[in-house]
Amino acid sequence: MRDGRVVPFDKGRIEAAVARAAREVGRPDAGLSARVADTVSAQLAQRVGSRPPGVEDVQDLAEHVLMTSGAADVARAYVLYRQRHAEIRHAKAQLGVRDELKLGLGAVAVLEERYLLKDRRGRVIESTAQMMERAAAYVAQAEDQWRPSTSGRWAEAFADALRRLEFLPNSPTLMNAGTSLGLLSGCVVLPLEDSLGSIFETLGNAALLHQAGGGTGYAFSRLRPRGDRVASTGGVASGPVSFLSVFDAAARVISDGGRRRGASMAVLDVSHPDIVEFVEAKHAPGVLEHFNLSVGVSERFMRAVVRGDVHRLVNPRTGRTAGRIAASELFDRICAAAWQGGDPGLLFLDRVNRDNPLPVLGRIEATNPCGEVPLLPYESCNLGSLNLARFVEDGKLDFARLGATVHMAVRFLDDVIDVSRYPVAELEAPAHAARKVGLGIMGLAEMLASLGIPYDSAPALRLAARVTGFVETEARKASSALAAERGPFPLYAQSRFHARGIGPLRNAQLTSIAPTGTISLIAGTTSGIEPMFALSYRRHVLGRDLTETNALFERTARQGGFYSEALMAEVERNGTVRQLHAVPPEVRAAFVTALEIPPEWHLQMQAAVQRHVDAAVAKTVNLPARASIAEVRALYLAAWRAKVKGITVYRDGSRPGQVLTVAAPSPVPGAAVQIADTYSGGCEGHVCEF
Repeated sequence: MRDGRVVPFDKGRIEAAVARAAREVGRPDAGLSARVADTVSAQLAQRVGSRPPGVEDVQDLAEHVLMTSGAADVARAYVLYRQRHAEIRHAKAQLGVRDELKLGLGAVAVLEERYLLKDRRGRVIESTAQMMERAAAYVAQAEDQWRPSTSGRWAEAFADALRRLEFLPNSPTLMNAGTSLGLLSGCVVLPLEDSLGSIFETLGNAALLHQAGGGTGYAFSRLRPRGDRVASTGGVASGPVSFLSVFDAAARVISDGGRRRGASMAVLDVSHPDIVEFVEAKHAPGVLEHFNLSVGVSERFMRAVVRGDVHRLVNPRTGRTAGRIAASELFDRICAAAWQGGDPGLLFLDRVNRDNPLPVLGRIEATNPCGEVPLLPYESCNLGSLNLARFVEDGKLDFARLGATVHMAVRFLDDVIDVSRYPVAELEAPAHAARKVGLGIMGLAEMLASLGIPYDSAPALRLAARVTGFVETEARKASSALAAERGPFPLYAQSRFHARGIGPLRNAQLTSIAPTGTISLIAGTTSGIEPMFALSYRRHVLGRDLTETNALFERTARQGGFYSEALMAEVERNGTVRQLHAVPPEVRAAFVTALEIPPEWHLQMQAAVQRHVDAAVAKTVNLPARASIAEVRALYLAAWRAKVKGITVYRDGSRPGQVLTVAAPSPVPGAAVQIADTYSGGCEGHVCEF
């Protein structure tokens, strides 16, 4: 091997590589790959001496055999393949990263910057596989408290799933496991009461969490409105939006020296007197860049919008009416702001609280930064995602293997709660009392494409619902088994599960669909349940622009016999294939991209998945630049009727500096879609946790 290890010679790898090169040039294999592999194997056997042949020796010999067998065209394709991979290996070497997992260059660049352990000089001191093993071993320590001396066995089981990229936990687990920081939770919701003491205590706690790589969510709804009297000073209040700016400035400062960008969610109740100011807070470019905004809306408000009724604004300090506004007028202003820049989204609070497993603790008013986990104050997200693309075998989804991995993942996430360290002391008790976890999925779009199913189709909705329903069922079985072994979550007797005769369960919440940011980049798959944004990107790495083309599409093209350099150049120029007639119609349909999908299909996919998820679903409804405010309005109303827990839209080009940019098709070589240097997958419209 290139890393110096000696392994048995695998003739099948040569055969597969030659067959791939033959398909690329349109030559029928007709036994060529098998003959080349046999010849290489025989010649290597004759050359056996004191030094085992290296990878380059084997490949040089395969190239020579191809040239002397009258297959010069195949040899050229084989050489080009070798060159591309040599360039990638060289780039990884420049980053100082040993990558046994064969990750994409973009993934390795992000891991080198933020995830892999470094020495005091800033040099990387662990490989990509060692990162996975570090996280697995640290989390598995929890096993010994239940069955002594079993942590080693579970550490290997966890590490095996992580190395195979079948399951990955949220970023702080990979970053912080086994380090002095020790925070493994992805995000928390922090309280904000109507006092300077509460506000600035929360600000300080948020800084500690952002420093450790966690995201934060807040409900600003309890703060008194702008202009309200402050009895202690005789002055007037500045309102929640002014404090929102303070929190954003702190997040920006911490991001400069922290593990990743500090992402936050701010929620304001639709009845707050400052709601219009909040809705329009991000009208100017560059404002509140570390925040996503959501308006917390009630069923009463949404019905008032439909009926044309008046909506009452209420001072949260006094409970008295502070004003009135036509509900439809306020709703139109919300939709216009979302059309202009993607914020605010809507959070359907009554829908959220119908699924609150512990209403005895209070009403949920906020979520984590991307909206997939509604939480009470001081509760945290312990998230992980299954890579659906890794469970497709021979044109089918392997449900048996997926189910086994669900059980392992629930165990892993339950262990995370016990070994995580909390930089804010108040976080520990709620985490252990409810033991909420959020097992989700990523790679849905890749799975669908690999099965030949268009994302915007009824079969896709049915399969997505079937898969998430299966994950939900198996996760509950796993939690029940853990409860039998370790006991239910301490608040189980006060939960809705107990009242309904469900359980006992180890975890008050089990499933959630995260956007998956960097972990989908590491896994080399599509983000969460999002469709593919484009089939080719241009990414800036190591001082130069590199083109990344969707690996599944490239494999499909080679296997289907329609691959060519000219076709791939067209894909780079367009970013899509739906208009390329050199691609078979069924492939064009399966490899649909986000902006080619009608908005209603985005929402239908979110609704299909939400029906089988305990928490919520992070999903952006992508809109073309030409979309109207009326279309946003229709989508927001449709989301309410579809009973999802929140809705976010993003109109392409509506925000300067967006992380994904689609350029017009051009005859000039180069990918039509540019990615910001730090982009790590998903969340193209909103601030997303990397």
